Amino acid sequence: MEAAMGLMRRIPPKHTETALSALLSLLPEHSSDLLSQVDQPLQVLCDMESGKEFILCEYNRDADSYRSPWSNKYHPPLEDAPQPSLELRKLEVEANEVFAIYRDQYYEGGISSVYMWEDENEGFVSCFLIKKDGSKTGHGRRGYLEEGAWDAIHVIEVGPEEEEIVQYCLTSTVMLTLTTDNESSGSFNLSGSIRRQMSMKLSVSEGHLCNMGKMIEEMEGKLRNSLDQVYFGKTNEMVCTLRPPAELVQMKLPDA
Repeated sequence: MEAAMGLMRRIPPKHTETALSALLSLLPEHSSDLLSQVDQPLQVLCDMESGKEFILCEYNRDADSYRSPWSNKYHPPLEDAPQPSLELRKLEVEANEVFAIYRDQYYEGGISSVYMWEDENEGFVSCFLIKKDGSKTGHGRRGYLEEGAWDAIHVIEVGPEEEEIVQYCLTSTVMLTLTTDNESSGSFNLSGSIRRQMSMKLSVSEGHLCNMGKMIEEMEGKLRNSLDQVYFGKTNEMVCTLRPPAELVQMKLPDA
């Protein structure tokens, strides 16, 4: 299992589904662990009742049906499917509206979904999802990428309230894939994923949504910086080492 998880961490996100299917056939006894621990690129489905798209994941799935955060119905329909309580559903609806504004401000479009459900510790769990298709044919507005995708998964475990203080545990995963193809730079592909965790004890005086929003905003800033340093920074360093810019080569040439 440890070797399988190590392998999945090194697989490009766009090949995750194929690799996971192969591992499930090789390790059927670990299927539940693999499905729960391996994050896959997010898929999208349209809620015909509301006319809005929503994101599919393990957190809104029951059997082969997925619950829409807009209509609160499963697609395809499923009898006796689990539903959040009325109080939690009200918070879920508000979270989807607020998170859509956050998505537009930070991502300039894309698709977002928020799901909530009760846990066994008198608290609840929230899952905030963002999918941005940055390709020319997707949600990309600048047209720089031939293909591009940003999938963000934020799962927050909210503990029970004790003297107006609540423990929040956030686990965030970002999967990035981008491909360029033009005459000046040729074909280039860069993809990978990163996962981080953080915990905070916060007052609920401003509400759960405010606290969770601040944590997600802070975490996404850290993840973007890490991706910039690890993927783009290292790639730039390697390219400049193998093929230094013409200006740098001229500076190093000795005087004739």
